[in-house]
Amino acid sequence: MSKLVTTLCLSFAVLLVSIEISQGTQFQRGLDAARSGDYESALSEWEPLAEHGNDSAQFNLGVIYHKGLGVQYNYRAAVKWYTLAAKQGNAPAQYNLGVMYRLGQGVLKNYKTAVKWYTLAAKQGSVKSQFNLGVMYAKGKGVLQDNVNAHMWLNIASSSGAIKNASKNRDIVAKLMTSDEISTAEKLARACIANNYKGC
Repeated sequence: MSKLVTTLCLSFAVLLVSIEISQGTQFQRGLDAARSGDYESALSEWEPLAEHGNDSAQFNLGVIYHKGLGVQYNYRAAVKWYTLAAKQGNAPAQYNLGVMYRLGQGVLKNYKTAVKWYTLAAKQGSVKSQFNLGVMYAKGKGVLQDNVNAHMWLNIASSSGAIKNASKNRDIVAKLMTSDEISTAEKLARACIANNYKGC
């Protein structure tokens, strides 16, 4: 009986590894097709993976529908796939979903929901989400207007150097703040980065 259980466990493990390798190959075929501009083939490779919960495939389908790559623009389909991926913690999907809620693409415009998705992605290191979150705090869209949090997120985004307007926007916000508020925002930004964006 013990040998049978061991054999079944090993067989199951081999099956899981085989499935994972097969899905990885199928995902790569979709990626290769998309890179060559064959979005129809990419869609056919990724759709089954996405339907089985692969967050990267779900995100890529969201991009295809969001940007109209080889298909008609379909913001509702993009929101569907981004949401599925975002709920699994896919930061790029969370960011894109934030954009769609901020702009009202495929959903009713909802700044509060945009902030929710930006925050989740920002706490995973998404620089674009950190920047957008800073702007949302600066303008009071979806959150109470808060220059300290705006400065903090814009400072974090500017520290990567990836978004050239981040430091410019941070400096604009700083002109509206006291020196104590700036000091607080800078401390919060340093702590946020030191803690890998946890507790921000």
